[in-house]
Amino acid sequence: MKAMVVRLDSFGDVLLAGPAVRAVAARADRTTMLCSPRGAPAARLLPGVDEVIEWEAPWAGFAPPPVARPDIDAVVDRIAREAPDQALVLTSFHQNPLPAALLLRMAGVGRIAADSVDYPGSLLDLRHRRAPHRHEADAAADLAAAAGFPPPPGDDGRLAVRDIPLPAPDLAGPPGYVVVHPGAAVPARQWGRERCTQAVRALDRAGYRVVVTGGPGERALTAEVAAGTAVDLGGRTTPAELAGVLARAGAVVVGNTGPAHLAAAVGTPVVSLFAPVVPAQLWAPYKVPHVVLGDQRAPCAGSRARVCPVPGHPCLDEVSPEDVVAAVEKLTGRTPGLDGNERTGEGKERA
Repeated sequence: MKAMVVRLDSFGDVLLAGPAVRAVAARADRTTMLCSPRGAPAARLLPGVDEVIEWEAPWAGFAPPPVARPDIDAVVDRIAREAPDQALVLTSFHQNPLPAALLLRMAGVGRIAADSVDYPGSLLDLRHRRAPHRHEADAAADLAAAAGFPPPPGDDGRLAVRDIPLPAPDLAGPPGYVVVHPGAAVPARQWGRERCTQAVRALDRAGYRVVVTGGPGERALTAEVAAGTAVDLGGRTTPAELAGVLARAGAVVVGNTGPAHLAAAVGTPVVSLFAPVVPAQLWAPYKVPHVVLGDQRAPCAGSRARVCPVPGHPCLDEVSPEDVVAAVEKLTGRTPGLDGNERTGEGKERA
């Protein structure tokens, strides 16, 4: 049996689909993921994925392309060549799975399942009702189970990636450092540059070695935040290499963005600078020790805003560098007198 899992949004969303993908892969002879170009690098890290098809959907993402008949025809033909017998369409609680289901049906997929509050007509064979307030990873696993793909025996349901490489010695140095990742996919979820810079300095004063990470487009940001105090890895790591850097960290300080979920997938505790424009209950770091910082009752809560609608960005800017240091100390189990290059290991053991 061939199966397809569709998740058309971002890197972190694809990582959160991981437990559901493993459930599908345990019962399928071949498992393909259909992802956006932003999500495809995460799909290639997931255990159980045999093939990844990249496609930019005109109903998803931050800058969706226009609808073009040749593009639609091409992706339908590509899915048809893969010939999946079953497909899951994974979406967040506010997204509609039916456009993707239509493409799958046009491609001849025999059985299609999705969470849908809308009447699906003949587009879905299983119209599943998502339980309220479920974490994104749990909701995806619920759909998979309802479609006949329960968790495989012995699978603990955590996020995971495969083949984590050890980072090159000249990247981050010995393990036990603290990673600060200042960037985010949208401005509303990003802690201010000045605050990130102050936090790096505060962690350094507290005796921690600090590594600053970021994507190729964030090199100016990471250079400013590192500011000669921390190791600057902005734009210097592939997704797999970043997983290796995060795996060797004592803790990761990051907003609600892809590297937060990558840290969870490698089992590293997370200080989550979480803007409440989406609910932390649904997108907080999954099944790893974490501390959520940020006013979850701020006026922007639940707005799904990409740019903060409240002057001053108070939900995050009221978080202090000292709050971050205290959260790191809590997660690493560090006691006074350690030099910051060591950690007790307690943080990664707590559930």
